[in-house]
Amino acid sequence: MAGHRPPALLRFPWRPGNRFRLLADGPAFFPAMLEAIGGARRCVYLEMYLVASGAVLGRFVEALVAARARGAEVRVLLDHFGSRGLAAQDRRRLEAAGVRLAFYNPLRSREVRRYLLRDHRKILVVDGERAFVGGMGLTDDFDPPDGRLPWRETVVEAAGPVAGDWAALFAHTWERVTGEPLDPPCPCGSRAGRQRGRVMGSWGLWDPVLRRSVLRRIRAARERVWLATAYFVPTRRLRRALARAAARGVDVRLLLPGPRTDHPAVRHAGRRHYHALLQRGVRIFEYQPRFLHAKMLLCDGWASVGSANLDRWTVRWNLEANQEVEDPAFAAELRAQFLRDFAEAAECLPGQWPRRPWPARALEAFWAWTARWVLRLVGDPPPWRR
Repeated sequence: MAGHRPPALLRFPWRPGNRFRLLADGPAFFPAMLEAIGGARRCVYLEMYLVASGAVLGRFVEALVAARARGAEVRVLLDHFGSRGLAAQDRRRLEAAGVRLAFYNPLRSREVRRYLLRDHRKILVVDGERAFVGGMGLTDDFDPPDGRLPWRETVVEAAGPVAGDWAALFAHTWERVTGEPLDPPCPCGSRAGRQRGRVMGSWGLWDPVLRRSVLRRIRAARERVWLATAYFVPTRRLRRALARAAARGVDVRLLLPGPRTDHPAVRHAGRRHYHALLQRGVRIFEYQPRFLHAKMLLCDGWASVGSANLDRWTVRWNLEANQEVEDPAFAAELRAQFLRDFAEAAECLPGQWPRRPWPARALEAFWAWTARWVLRLVGDPPPWRR
């Protein structure tokens, strides 16, 4: 990183003229993503945190190699920690086909805290005209060959001017990581619909832009605040904003993982906050059939879907990306998705919550204390370097 000064962080405006589509679960969003790559003419940009070789990744490797063979510029940016499951043969095949491959924050620093700086984004941009953003990973957990669908996920497909902003965000990050500018990046998408949207990318290192946007919308909500997240270890400001919204009569609901989760300790730590929120009128639902990995927020007619869990780790360390949409039709579509998920969840009732078994309360207290201790131990993130 020495000798390279990264450009200033990007901020994007609200843009009209877009078309957004909500895609729930791997069998819906993976075919749409692969179809977009299959039609690429100029460029394919893929930025991903969680990648592991298997059936899903195999389909994407095939599509990326084919796009490169047609003459499209193909660049793939992976988080080094999250892509540990990438098999050497898949990497060699991509590189042999001419796909440019780069890794964010390789695990080779002597400073252990630097390992915590991660690229948690999940973005696909094709020709600057179509973009996909959500919480998905290129692993079989999101669409296993046996069809069991253990993970519940949501992705937004965007067409229109915001797709050009997604291309610009990728190009900006690529330059920060590699020192090589994408010149020129994919062009901005042309008008594709009537919906209004904004690309929201945060850069970790206490970058407040995403957090401020969310808190501002929660504080302004008059009808509903519905939030789904995979890892609920909220900041004090977020807890306060949710409680105050409920106190002024807003319908505040949290959709959180139930017993099926990939990080039980995080779930126990987050449950420590349930009692205070329930007492303030916040309704809490734990999703039962599968692991809820979706990150969705609906505040009246404003929606945000992407990679950010809005937990303490996101605020401190991660590169994140969300698609914000302000449109009545999209808000209604997301509301319907929430209602389907609430129907498959168990509500935590304020009268019953204090009477839960003592082993559960002991686990919550232990992991909440552990989470606080870990955050104090690691301290603040070090300055960003390539």
